[in-house]
Amino acid sequence: MRKIMINQAAETTPSSDLSFLDIEHLAQVEFTSECPEYPVESALLFTEDQDAGWQAATSGEQTIRLVFDQPRTIERIFLMFDEPQQSRTQEFVLLWLMENESTYREILRQQYHFSPPDTTREIENYEVRLDQLKVLELKIIPDISGSQACARLKQLRLA
Repeated sequence: MRKIMINQAAETTPSSDLSFLDIEHLAQVEFTSECPEYPVESALLFTEDQDAGWQAATSGEQTIRLVFDQPRTIERIFLMFDEPQQSRTQEFVLLWLMENESTYREILRQQYHFSPPDTTREIENYEVRLDQLKVLELKIIPDISGSQACARLKQLRLA
């Protein structure tokens, strides 16, 4: 008998053969807020700490912006969000700015519902082709209903 269980979210992590960018040495990061215990670099840098990740210090919409020293070509965007405590519907938007342009282009907009204790993690692994990327911007609305939720980002990786 062939069986498949449906409605089970598969946790896919990026392939280890991908060469992720060393954001620390290639870009400046700009952000709207950060909790001192969960600084933005802990979501952007490779670490063995399983509890690492960024968290906003305040509720409401947040932005993380990567400004590259030199234009890059990006072919993969990996995002991981965690919400272990609060049931909420989050929306995020990825935008990019090409070298010598002044208008951001939207890559995607997505909503996801966290419902702890069962649904606490969102993993997104996108194949893209962004040539001459100068700025990548992630906007997070932690709860579209307007509750006092703080945005969290476990990982952001680019290849």
